[in-house]
Amino acid sequence: MSGSPGAGRGRSREPRLKRFVERNTVGRMPRGTAEVSEPMYFVLTVLLDGPMHGHAIMKEIAALSGGRVRPSVGTLYGILDRLCERGMITVDREETVQGRVRRHFRVTEAGRDVVLAEARRMQQAAALVMNRIQPA
Repeated sequence: MSGSPGAGRGRSREPRLKRFVERNTVGRMPRGTAEVSEPMYFVLTVLLDGPMHGHAIMKEIAALSGGRVRPSVGTLYGILDRLCERGMITVDREETVQGRVRRHFRVTEAGRDVVLAEARRMQQAAALVMNRIQPA
């Protein structure tokens, strides 16, 4: 028996995993919950201003967060891929700059809805605290 998952049972686990992923992600849009990580929230937020390429997105996130949120290049492109897969952003255009392809991303209607729902959720959560704090 080999050490790979599903070995010895006559079938691979891949189809089952693929069905699970499709059942739990395809066509499913986050509803302004913890499914939107902070870096994802910032990506969606900066793209509200219009299409941007990866490096510009990174710079704008750092500026908006006061340098607190600084995703690495690998993390950023992983986020961009996930947001594309979920239909929250799309590639607006591609261009070649100094021999490298530069993709410009834009937020979709679904992405706008998600970031707005997340902003409202955070605003409501903050209000719970602020309304309980007595002025000094």
